[in-house]
This record gives sequence, C-alpha cells and structure tokens, in this order.
Amino acid sequence: MTFLYYAVLALHICCCIFLICVVLLQQGKGQDLASAFGGGGTQTAFGPRGSANVLSRATTILGAVFMITSLTLSKTHPSSRSVLDLLPAAAAKASPAPAKASPPSVAPPATTPASPAAKAAAPVASPSAR
Repeated sequence: MTFLYYAVLALHICCCIFLICVVLLQQGKGQDLASAFGGGGTQTAFGPRGSANVLSRATTILGAVFMITSLTLSKTHPSSRSVLDLLPAAAAKASPAPAKASPPSVAPPATTPASPAAKAAAPVASPSAR
C-alpha cells in the first residue's frame, strides 16, 4: 500500500506541474488588445466556439487526472491517524472545566467623594460672573 501511495504521489506532482504549464501556455479569450475596446464582437458569449485545440484538451485530461490522483491519495495515505482524529482531544484540552457559580460581587460606586484638598483647589465661580 505504501508503494501505491508514493507512485500516485509522483504521478500527482507530475500532473500538477504539467497542468500549470498548460494553463499558462493557453491564450486568453480576448486574444488581443482590440477586443478590450469592443473590437472582439465576432465572438459571442454563447455562440459556436469551434473545435477545441490541443491545449484545452490537455487541460481537461490533466484536470481529470488531478482529481483522480487527489482522491486516490486521500484514500491510500499510509498513516492510520488524521487531523480530525486529533480534534476532539485538542478541544477537550482547550475548554476548561466549568467553574462553580459564585455570588455576584458588589461593585464600588461609580463616583467617589472628592478629598477636602481637591475641593479647596477647585475654582469657585462667583454669582456675578454669570
């Protein structure tokens, strides 16, 4: 089973490299600067596209091989444990045990009385200043 895993892994890596190269070699739908300014009116959105060329067929085939090798790699992985097996143990360690309910503490009043020195330092407004 381990040999199959590494054989499929090598095929998967080769497929990834070729798929990247094939996609980068393809020409865009616009194909030139004139189509950006309305010159590409001959290509309609849902009209006939013509026959697919070699690069588009290679993209389709390599995409299918990529999907198949991805699924095969997930099923033939030699490890018996996965990340999802570790999840419940990590969640149990992360969540602390619920604490006993304690009576609510009384909060101190929002305003505290000012000291006599602070009252003396505060300017007193005279009634005639109004």
